[in-house]
This record gives sequence, C-alpha cells and structure tokens, in this order.
Amino acid sequence: MRNWLPHPILTPSLAIVWLLLNNSLEPGQILLGLLLGWAIPRFTLAFWPERVRIHSTAQLLRFAAVFLYDVLVANLAVARLILAGPRALRPAFVVVPLDLSNDLALSLLANTICLTPGTVSARLSADRRSLLVHALDCGDPAELVATVKTRFEAPLKAIFEGDAAC
Repeated sequence: MRNWLPHPILTPSLAIVWLLLNNSLEPGQILLGLLLGWAIPRFTLAFWPERVRIHSTAQLLRFAAVFLYDVLVANLAVARLILAGPRALRPAFVVVPLDLSNDLALSLLANTICLTPGTVSARLSADRRSLLVHALDCGDPAELVATVKTRFEAPLKAIFEGDAAC
C-alpha cells in the first residue's frame, strides 16, 4: 500500500490546492486534482528519505488554523506599518533557539516564518540549534522569540516529534 499511496495526507491536500488554484469544482478538475495528488507523491517517493510521521492530526489542524490567523493579522499589521511610513519601523535580527530536531519540522518552521508577513527566516545555524529571524517591526526581541516558540515551534514539535508537552 505504501508504494501506491505513499503519503495519504499529502494526496488530498494537493488535490484541494489544485481545486483552489483553479477555482473550480468541475468533475474534470476534481479528477485531475486527485490524479495529481496521487501521482506527485508517488513519483517523488525516491526523494523522501523517510516516511513522514504525524503524531497528532488534531495538533496539525490547530497549527494550520493558527498559521492562517497569524498570516491575516500580520498582513493587517504590515499594511498599517507601511501606511505609517518608515519611521514607524523597528527592524531587527533575532536569534531564536530551537528545540526541533526533525528535518521536516525545521523546514516547516522556517517556511512558516517566511510566509508570515513581516518576518523572514534568514539563516539556520550549522548545528541546527538556532534560527536567525528578521522582523520588520520588533519592539521586544524576547517577545518575538516567545511567539515563534509557542505559536509555531511547540506545535510542530508535537506534530512531528510526538512531544505531548507542547
């Protein structure tokens, strides 16, 4: 079964993304979305060194909801900052210490930060224990670190490493 449906969560996710990109629920688009959702994971199986293991699906759904909410709020905050002009900005580079060890979780954390307007993941340290983050408006670096760790890192740790304490 693993060879025919190697990533059972990725398949419907890709199909949904396809339908959203096409803005259509036509039967042909649904069929094509499902076909792509099956084919992409199937033919890229050799590039996945290990099977993705999700320890908490409920936590994954919660993480997705928090992420989407944070993107919405950050868009509004960045728009406000732009309208206020450059004097309102307090840019800063902040080092965020990491507790994650899972490669996919680290990648998702860095991408989550980049996809949230106003922040960018700049560099992962060689020992993979810290991430350099640039924030467009950072009044308190400790608050930024706490936000990244509680809103993004802790849920990813619970999802991919099974840390129930997060």
